[in-house]
Amino acid sequence: MFTYAEAQSAPLRLLVLGDSLSAGYGLDHADGFEARLAERFPDITILDAAVSGDTSAGGLARLEWALADGADAAIVEFGGNDGLRGLDPKSTEANLAAILDALKAKHIPVLLTGMYAPPNLGDDYQREFRAVFDTLGQRTELIYDPFFLAGVAADPALNQADHIHPNPQGVRRVVDRIAPLVAKLLARAAQGGGS
Repeated sequence: MFTYAEAQSAPLRLLVLGDSLSAGYGLDHADGFEARLAERFPDITILDAAVSGDTSAGGLARLEWALADGADAAIVEFGGNDGLRGLDPKSTEANLAAILDALKAKHIPVLLTGMYAPPNLGDDYQREFRAVFDTLGQRTELIYDPFFLAGVAADPALNQADHIHPNPQGVRRVVDRIAPLVAKLLARAAQGGGS
């Protein structure tokens, strides 16, 4: 069976740049997104740059620090806190675009995961917020996952008591769904990176 490590002189380094959803908020470390992803892809090294409570602006501010260990590929997972705080979607788009531009300039292939805004902020805000990810997702150099919590959001059996963060079963569902996209991302990295 092919492993990514066989294609490299060292294991591929996958940067996970995100917020509490990828940081595993409220869970034991072993039940979090990064730990479950590492189980699924044991022949890579995951670079943990997920910070609970972070916004897209926070992610942009610490991007250079996050890249210090030399990532070969990146998952970019933001938007939940931007939406919860009702931040201007144009600012979210500008922050994410700057992150994606910086990664592209370093030839690091990216998996961008999308997010929906909370329904209590109204239809107009939801549409504008959604358009941020759908617009950025059209970039040909990246892999786009429209909704990080697809199949998990709003299901009480898959979420913690706050109805926002996945429980261990929810995390497994997220990882199961996203794994084929991560495999595609890692294959791009093994073939020499992004555009």
